[in-house]
Amino acid sequence: MDQIIRIGMDTSKHIFQLHGVDAAEQVVLRRKLRRSQVLSFFAKLPPTVIGMEACGAAHYWARELRKLGHEVKLMAPQHVKAYVKRNKNDGRDAEGLCEAMSRPTMQFVPVKSEEQQAALMLAGVREQLIARRTQLCNAIRGYAAEFGLTAAKGLDKIEPLLAWIAQDKTLPAMARELLALQGKDYARLQIELKAIEARLMAWHRANADSRRLAQIPGIGPIGATTLVMKTPDPRAFPSSRHFAAWLGLTPKDHSTAGKTRLGKITRAGDERLRSVLERDGSSLNRLGIPKSEGF
Repeated sequence: MDQIIRIGMDTSKHIFQLHGVDAAEQVVLRRKLRRSQVLSFFAKLPPTVIGMEACGAAHYWARELRKLGHEVKLMAPQHVKAYVKRNKNDGRDAEGLCEAMSRPTMQFVPVKSEEQQAALMLAGVREQLIARRTQLCNAIRGYAAEFGLTAAKGLDKIEPLLAWIAQDKTLPAMARELLALQGKDYARLQIELKAIEARLMAWHRANADSRRLAQIPGIGPIGATTLVMKTPDPRAFPSSRHFAAWLGLTPKDHSTAGKTRLGKITRAGDERLRSVLERDGSSLNRLGIPKSEGF
């Protein structure tokens, strides 16, 4: 087999499609591999460049292939789409990846370490618990309102409402039992959330960059940890405006024939990170992002 200089790899749960080219851009590799065969196949290949979409498990495969001496480049799926020809299939996807990674203007996604992914999982579990708590609070408030028991919005109003429900003997016994069950779920969620937030604060205190960011007025520990976990190397952004564009805080551009047409804010970046910064517009200004970019 001729020396392979570049391989595009389309991943899935069980079947991986490879497309490789040599220095003359001639196709020298088209092959399907089962998941169990991937590492053994690449262990036998001389070091080369491998391109993949930044999708589920991509960072894991990138780390494993790097251990074998290969260079791995991850690309956002929307950037690869333009290089996939008609009649989409796994082979076309792998070919599009191989072509996309060769473009000099292609933007690549930094490969996350296991520690980074564990930290992101910590933040993600916290978000899930908060969402479940909000859903449960709304359900408790809604069910209670069906029996004429209303409470103002706010987490501090849920426990008094549950106590009121437990003491109200006019409610049907089944309703009291079910609302009490939801009250137990709410108490359990509160305990789990406090434990997760304690671990998140410990991570924040142990990370120098996160502590430094938290010193900026308007950015707290949650915003600081989210910035550190989700933002790639800051040196990748020439200016704050480039960072704003990465966050999705720039208007959509649809200009032609010398006429400038700017649309709505794209909101194409990381939704969680943007929402944390949007809670206080001053946080964006402290980071050097002008409000005119998105607010």
